[in-house]
Amino acid sequence: MNDKMIVEAIRDSPEGYGLNGTYYPTAMLLTGIDLGRSGGLLRGFTEWLVVRRGECSSFYWHKLVLLDLFPDLGLRGWKDPGHLTPEQHRQVVHHLCSLILEFLDVRNQPRELGLMYTRYEAMYAHIWK
Repeated sequence: MNDKMIVEAIRDSPEGYGLNGTYYPTAMLLTGIDLGRSGGLLRGFTEWLVVRRGECSSFYWHKLVLLDLFPDLGLRGWKDPGHLTPEQHRQVVHHLCSLILEFLDVRNQPRELGLMYTRYEAMYAHIWK
């Protein structure tokens, strides 16, 4: 099963992966899959989200995905299932999978991936000096 197929399967049948449709467990399963693939699934995902957002950030992708969908959401307690409504959980899980699928299209094109990293480096160039 390739990376795209895994993400689509999790999106389409979360209960088949022991998930209950809430964001944190879904994010942790994807993190685990990424770790099991030595970072190969989501390598560059955080950087891609930062470039997509156009704003430097110290947040990891877990929080960036939440802020992408809910820009005014407070992040304190974001791991608590009660932090979001059931509908918000549904929305953000779907959004997460959509973002990863979009990212995989970029990741699988060396030129596009290189351009993304160049943009990322340019965004942080003034900070790293």
